[in-house]
Amino acid sequence: MSDCADDDGPVEIAIVGDLTDSESELTDRLLGIEPGGECTIYFDSPGGSPYCAVSLMTLIKLRRLRATGIVTGECSSATLWPFAACQRRIVTPFSVLLFHPMRWQSEENVGLAEASEWARHFGQLEQDMDTLLAHLFGVPTEFMRKWIIPGRYVSGRELAEAGMAELVELDQIHLVSINGATSENRSETTNGHNTAGTARRTTKVPARRRNRRRS
Repeated sequence: MSDCADDDGPVEIAIVGDLTDSESELTDRLLGIEPGGECTIYFDSPGGSPYCAVSLMTLIKLRRLRATGIVTGECSSATLWPFAACQRRIVTPFSVLLFHPMRWQSEENVGLAEASEWARHFGQLEQDMDTLLAHLFGVPTEFMRKWIIPGRYVSGRELAEAGMAELVELDQIHLVSINGATSENRSETTNGHNTAGTARRTTKVPARRRNRRRS
């Protein structure tokens, strides 16, 4: 699919499955959107590498993309960072988001010194990323950590009640304007952002599901 500008509306991207499996293609699609441009990102992912999550989040923020994130199924673990980076966030009562401490693993045998360094590095990375996630969602770090430790599944309704997303009932989802509000009323949250245009071009990025992880 061509990456040239589409006068019909912003690009649509589907993040499905493990983030890590689709990092290259997701990165390419985000880079194909002009700086300051609009896009709609649909989320149904259990997570993936924290480095991949940070990279996608950084691209969204660095290029000042006016992204609308919609959780169509699951948005858990590392996927929370690119979702939180979206200017507008939409969930349904059936959206599921898992907040939990960072996990890391190695596919190879490592020495004690290297394992200790990995533990030190990920301990600091986890603390910094948790603070950043709270900042992106616009909530206190202490509030966020209550969900992260020891780990908690959060429904779309709970996320909206915390002011971190807009809640749209499933039987009203067809009325949502991807660029602004529903054609009737939109939930009032701290995350409401009005944009212009109509999303028509879709870029799907499938990936196979793996076990939930942030590393």
